[in-house]
Amino acid sequence: MRLIADTHAHSLASGHAYSTIKEMAAAAKAKGLKALALTEHAPEMPGTCGLYYFQNLDVVPREAEGVRLLMGAEVNIMDPEGTIDLPEKTCRDMDIVVASIHLPCYGSGHTPEENTRAYVEVMKKPYVNIIGHPDDGRFPFDYEVIVKTAKETGTLLEINNSSMRPQSSRKGTRQNILAMLELCKQYEVPVTTGSDAHIDVDAGNFTNVREVLEYCNFPEELVVTADWDRLKTFLGL
Repeated sequence: MRLIADTHAHSLASGHAYSTIKEMAAAAKAKGLKALALTEHAPEMPGTCGLYYFQNLDVVPREAEGVRLLMGAEVNIMDPEGTIDLPEKTCRDMDIVVASIHLPCYGSGHTPEENTRAYVEVMKKPYVNIIGHPDDGRFPFDYEVIVKTAKETGTLLEINNSSMRPQSSRKGTRQNILAMLELCKQYEVPVTTGSDAHIDVDAGNFTNVREVLEYCNFPEELVVTADWDRLKTFLGL
């Protein structure tokens, strides 16, 4: 399976990432990608850029190094009600919006029911395209509910390459993503692939993603990043 797009990556604007937009695009080109999403951490993540960064993205050319750039955000899910940390209009004006749970913003100690509700409420927002790293065992939830909700709302669920690194702070990621992929096969729910790169050498790095896709014999037609036209349709481009 050839993966032609990376729908989750960060430039140095995110604060704890280390490469420029051009460096990220060059790395994506070197890996043969057609498209790269730069989804900077939204304002409630410590050290990231502010609201005006996201409101000014129209000045950024949408092609660099021959790679289509998708400029957007990784918004933070703030609570079990699905509150996020960018305004609706700002989200609608961007190319792509990933919504994720991060410990500094969401906190710890929520129940699986609360975590499930948080994801469900976020997926009801039509301007949220992707649920980022839904694999972290620190925030348990009902995968069957989330997969069914993704199908109902047209939200993409992410296979996150960075989550499965040995150094990752996320817990139980490979086991969790395999469980999610089996449900996605069962209910025919599309997924997307994100490197979650924070440095250029990791842009388009799908080493772990490919391993789990092959392990569970996941159908190519359900991987939107294997086909540019399919991805564009899901993102409304």
